[in-house]
Amino acid sequence: MQRFPRWKYGLILAVLAISIAAALPNVAQVPSWWPFQKPLHLGLDLKGGVHLVLDVDVDKAVAHARDEAIAEARRVLRKAGIRYRRIAAEGDDAIAITLKRPEQTDEALDRLQEELGGEFKVGGGKGFIRLVMRPAHAEEVRNFAVEQAIEVVRGRVDALGTTEPVIARQGKRRIVVQIPGYEDTARAKRILGKTAQLEFHLVDEPMEEKLDKALREGPPPDDVILYGPRPERRPYLVKRRAALTGAEVAEARVGIDSRTGEYAVVLKFNRKGARKFDRLTRDHVGERFAIVLEGVVRSAPVIRERIAGGVAQITGGFTRTEAHDLAIVLRAGALPAPVKVVEERTVGPSLGRDSIAAGIRAIIAGGLIVLAFMAFYYRGFGLVADLALIFNLVILVAVMSMLGATLTLPGIAGIVLTVGMAVDANVLIFERIREELRLGKTPLAAVDGGFEKAFSTIVDANLTTLIAAIVLFQFGTGPVKGFAVTLSIGILASMFTALTFTRGVLALFLERRRVAALSI
Repeated sequence: MQRFPRWKYGLILAVLAISIAAALPNVAQVPSWWPFQKPLHLGLDLKGGVHLVLDVDVDKAVAHARDEAIAEARRVLRKAGIRYRRIAAEGDDAIAITLKRPEQTDEALDRLQEELGGEFKVGGGKGFIRLVMRPAHAEEVRNFAVEQAIEVVRGRVDALGTTEPVIARQGKRRIVVQIPGYEDTARAKRILGKTAQLEFHLVDEPMEEKLDKALREGPPPDDVILYGPRPERRPYLVKRRAALTGAEVAEARVGIDSRTGEYAVVLKFNRKGARKFDRLTRDHVGERFAIVLEGVVRSAPVIRERIAGGVAQITGGFTRTEAHDLAIVLRAGALPAPVKVVEERTVGPSLGRDSIAAGIRAIIAGGLIVLAFMAFYYRGFGLVADLALIFNLVILVAVMSMLGATLTLPGIAGIVLTVGMAVDANVLIFERIREELRLGKTPLAAVDGGFEKAFSTIVDANLTTLIAAIVLFQFGTGPVKGFAVTLSIGILASMFTALTFTRGVLALFLERRRVAALSI
């Protein structure tokens, strides 16, 4: 028998030691100095929790990009001294501009093409200009809206205090959110679905004198009518353009209103927002500014004095939970577009415990049957294969723990399948050794020949399965990915134990003694 390299014994021992150390937190409490602290994370179907599918209204994101382009077009035309009668939106992705002086059309086209031509197709003539958003830019806006929404949702979920949530994109406009161990579906929907568009608008003073006329005849071009919360729905006449937005909020926390003793949300602006807020309160002392959240005026306090330091607060009869939830969404940032919950599912922890118990029973039962069969059918060699199988399971648990993988019910199915597949390579090797013995070779030569001739078959069989597992992981959703992860790790571990560990153990026994017959 060819001498087994000493360095491979060192590799086996190193892998075994690291695997035991990484897998230990799953079965026992480890001290703080232990190098591996994290056990396997349990998925939603095992731990219980909330499953939501959110649909992002990407068309609203396109419309918002169009509105920003309208503001930019106004700035460009005013800077060039080109007067216009009307700039209005057409659909979600087009802008119509009517000029006061048709002879300025060419100049206006040139200026708009220079500033907006990369994002909009600019055309027109004789005092009329039309800008149409380019399809590539519209698709980029939609894609960015979903990606930005994922990051905002992630921040809000993290603020709930949960561990190991699953937040992933599904298709072109949907987001899958799984929060293991969390059961308040209504609160999760409320926090994740809130757009949290925060704006500060100056009130058009004196509002009382102008409001009645605005309600009868419509507001002036630079104003808009907004309403307070239900049930009063008090109307406010405010400036259309926001003086400050939630984009300048750096921190939001729960506080107490010193005047009323009610819960409030205290905001701290970033450097840019603090400068704006300082200038706003300095220039408009004695006036009111409306704090508008998602189109509703939460409060409209009077600016008594200049407020330096960039700190403001939102009041409105909040409970502690409402104030805390509002602080979460403001701190995490506003969603770039409205989202709607299109699917929701709650998994109870009792169902998860039953699944874990059933999965463990399946693994133990399947493992014991395989161990008994191998020991009975292959005798001494079967016991070596049993050791390799146990080593394989330890490696599987260790690698999943180190990678921070999430164990799901399909993942348990993958482990059960791995138990069967782990001995497959050993079966191929042992049958090849039997064939070599039938040809009259000596025991040591038969072992060498068995490993050499089985090698290509083992690699081919496991490689095709591994490719299938990779495809499942790439294109599958959460549960399918869980199955693919455990299957992939199990395949690689079984190849290592069969080709390295099994051969090393056999070499350890056969190299040091004269063997007349093999127990196989």
